[in-house]
Amino acid sequence: MPDQAPELLRHHRPFLAFWFARIFTASGFQMLTVAIGWNLYQLTGNVLDLGLVGLAQFIPRVIFMLHTGHVADRYDRRKVSAICQAAQALIALALVIGSTTNSVTPEMIFILSFLLGAARSFEMPTTQALLPSIVPTSLFPRAVAAAQSAQQSATIVAPALGGFLFAFGSTWVYGPTVLLYVIACALMLNLPARQTPLNKAKATLDSLLAGIRYIRSRPDILGAISLDLFAVLLGGATALLPVFAKDILLTGPWGLGLLRSAPAVGALLMSLWLARFSVERNVGRVMFTAVGIFGVATIAFGLSTSFWFSLAVLVVLGAADMISMVIRASFVQLETPDEMRGRVSAVNGLFIGASNQLGEFESGLTAHWMGTVPAVVLGGIGTLAVTGTWIKLFPSLARRDRMRDLVMEQEKQPA
Repeated sequence: MPDQAPELLRHHRPFLAFWFARIFTASGFQMLTVAIGWNLYQLTGNVLDLGLVGLAQFIPRVIFMLHTGHVADRYDRRKVSAICQAAQALIALALVIGSTTNSVTPEMIFILSFLLGAARSFEMPTTQALLPSIVPTSLFPRAVAAAQSAQQSATIVAPALGGFLFAFGSTWVYGPTVLLYVIACALMLNLPARQTPLNKAKATLDSLLAGIRYIRSRPDILGAISLDLFAVLLGGATALLPVFAKDILLTGPWGLGLLRSAPAVGALLMSLWLARFSVERNVGRVMFTAVGIFGVATIAFGLSTSFWFSLAVLVVLGAADMISMVIRASFVQLETPDEMRGRVSAVNGLFIGASNQLGEFESGLTAHWMGTVPAVVLGGIGTLAVTGTWIKLFPSLARRDRMRDLVMEQEKQPA
């Protein structure tokens, strides 16, 4: 019987359409990110601008944080996803036209980055909510794993492909990206129109604050989420990869693509390992150790002048980040009651976005002030300092032995 599940999933046509749509839209975004970063650095030569691009993509997540999940629950998710993908195709098309006419400016890139962030802030929760209505409940866990593998695969292949194509000109990246988004849009619109009854309730500030209040009342959740926020924020060296590729490691766009892909390779390999050998004991110690390794890898990357050593260090960095992410996600799922998961997930998603996009902004800002290498090294040291501080601030999290203990202990706490 167990052998039938994967067979059924492979022959489940709506899921296959969804899976390919995820690959195409994730690949399109990764290729756009590489091309925009390299294009902007070519135009300005200013490392601060690379950080500002990350900030431009993060601001829409904050502006629309009350509405993204609400839109996903209230309207047809297929159409919402398709509209978001069509918007991203138009953004890529604008870059195609700008590149062919040599009219791309830094201001244009910042505006389009903001619009890209806005489209993705609605697309991401909508596609996540869409999956349960596509596959049967019995296949859902396998479908989630397969969807994640699509995301990781795109994160590995697409940046390298984007960097390689950029060597022939930016149009060679932006053009195929338009096609990827158009195909994803068509696949989404052809999915079966099955969805639970729409939620007509209004999105309110109080509903979001309820998630924040719950997180604050649970020290282990607060510690795990905030550890990731501050550690990754300080250690966010990926925004500076165009500088390292061009000025320090002396490679071209193809090298930048490989550098962008390297953390995803480590993350994918570690996710496969954790799927087979999950962390059962000493989960707190393992999580803090993984974040510490993330900090050490960041420092090593900042000091490296060897392209291949930098690639290897980024693989380790991605693997360590995956360990922390898996344990943190387990904390959030196990400690949060079902009726609170949506609001807690919204806050968690905002924290994740802050650690990624604001981390890029922080890296660009500190690199502008003190230089690229000192900024990355200082960020890694900051990550180690945060790890040590959080061990002191959240001792129960650091001493956590089993995942299951989380639920048992929280049930004993007064409401």
